[in-house]
Amino acid sequence: MQDNYPLERKERMTIWIAIFLLALYLSPLYILGENAHIRVHDNLDSNIAWYKVLTRSGELFGPIDAKIPQVINGLPRNAYGTEFSGIVWLHALFPSMVAYALSQTITRVFAFLGMYWLLRRHFLPEKESYLIRVGVALTFALTPFWPSGMLSTLGMPLALWAFLTIRRRQASWKEWLVLALLPFYASFVLGFFFFLTAMFLLWLRDAIVKKQWNFPFLGSIAFMTGVFLAIEYRLVHSLLFGEEPTSRNEFVSSTLSFWHTIRLVFKNYLLGHTHVMTLHTFIILPVLFIAFAFVIKNQKGTLEKRFLFLFILNFVLSVWYAFWFYKGWQPLKERFALLNTFNFARFHFLRPLVIYLDFALALQILWQRKEKWRKMAIIALILQTVLLGAFNEEIRYRIIGTPSFKQFYAEHLFREIKQYIGKPQSSYRVASIGLHPVIAQYNGFYTLDTYNNFYPLSYKHEFRKIIAKELDKSPELKDYFDHWGNRVYIFSAELGKHYDFRKTSHKKIRHLELNTAVFKKMGGRYLFSSVPIMNAKENHLRLLKTFEDSQSVWKIYLYQVE
Repeated sequence: MQDNYPLERKERMTIWIAIFLLALYLSPLYILGENAHIRVHDNLDSNIAWYKVLTRSGELFGPIDAKIPQVINGLPRNAYGTEFSGIVWLHALFPSMVAYALSQTITRVFAFLGMYWLLRRHFLPEKESYLIRVGVALTFALTPFWPSGMLSTLGMPLALWAFLTIRRRQASWKEWLVLALLPFYASFVLGFFFFLTAMFLLWLRDAIVKKQWNFPFLGSIAFMTGVFLAIEYRLVHSLLFGEEPTSRNEFVSSTLSFWHTIRLVFKNYLLGHTHVMTLHTFIILPVLFIAFAFVIKNQKGTLEKRFLFLFILNFVLSVWYAFWFYKGWQPLKERFALLNTFNFARFHFLRPLVIYLDFALALQILWQRKEKWRKMAIIALILQTVLLGAFNEEIRYRIIGTPSFKQFYAEHLFREIKQYIGKPQSSYRVASIGLHPVIAQYNGFYTLDTYNNFYPLSYKHEFRKIIAKELDKSPELKDYFDHWGNRVYIFSAELGKHYDFRKTSHKKIRHLELNTAVFKKMGGRYLFSSVPIMNAKENHLRLLKTFEDSQSVWKIYLYQVE
């Protein structure tokens, strides 16, 4: 007992250091508030405004067939997901940036705890491995995950800790509580469908290979799945019982040739994906290959076999991801609608768990060798922590020049526009050019344009009439809208797929061709453009006024449809 005490004390000290670094990482969100710089893509340009629109609509608990009138003349309530999601309630109870900071904190703290508990109990229980346990748990918790995913990927180690303990028949009420609560702060389709499928395959392997019909383990998988399906009842209804065709029915995702698919395999394997960023390329991957070289030369024990399995699985997940977009799938996707409406490529969302768990095992393999390899393991942990720290949102997005939360949503500027128009916002519809529609939505305007995961297909076809001539000018935009279409934007061929023309921009639209008659018929009265439209009169548009202030990155040209 006396011999182990120093190691236990060192582990506690290391945990406190990790907690301090995690708090330091999160501190800009609390110190800067709305002046903080955070991710724009699939965050500021969508989800954060969605939560505000949903809360403000009064339809948080709306029925299955409820509509959100502020968006596209009646966006189905189900497009905003379940009311039982923890992140929705954070945004309902707190201002947007406070909710964002709290969500980041909750996610990263439980990511740290989950990976630490998983390693300590099931993979690296040795007392002398404390540095690897704590270090890998910290690096995993610092990964730049997709914010609205919550614990969809970063909660997987916590779930795996619970499932493996139940599998060993050593579970207490704590493991079952984890399985019951995690679904309230995670997404089924953005992570846990794929994780639970993997757990079922593990149970099936036990049943076939080991002849172990582990019913508590199977029951735990069914239990968590049932909780998820109950919480995500809106999604289940939309997928299985939706009568009206949605925009997802026109998805065409399998377009890549064989060699483009192979290239995507290695791109994903080496660089990862924007929604599940792991930043594993420069430090973790070399460590994995060094450990792999040691393993294939030496006798393989449990540690080495687990490492090899995860090493191979990491690559297999990238292969699956890439080949989901191979054109050979398309005939099958056209025949079975679910293959279009549900993205089965997302098995690669398991990769953060796989990569960082394999990283821990690789470091342990190095640790067991000569002293110089122990030093290398420590250096690798330090370098990976520094790399992840440098990717802190405040550092990363400030350097590349994206606007802060306050600058992006520009509430003061849009309040001026609202007052200038001088009519109830519900009495007219607007659309945006050169900036994201959610900015107008966040500020209470009723928009014909939007960015949403699904909406009625009939609306897509009607809206397309407004921008048909612009789509005809650009094959890229035409394919983007017709074969995906989640961004229902007033596209301009001259602007392309760019939606952040700021007041410092000198860009002008000279040859815009919109069907403003259709726009007006749909209720559209005003266009918010971040660039001047030089041929406005030809499009039956009249410039009313320009708006600009020091708190915003935008200069808004307010056009009225005549």
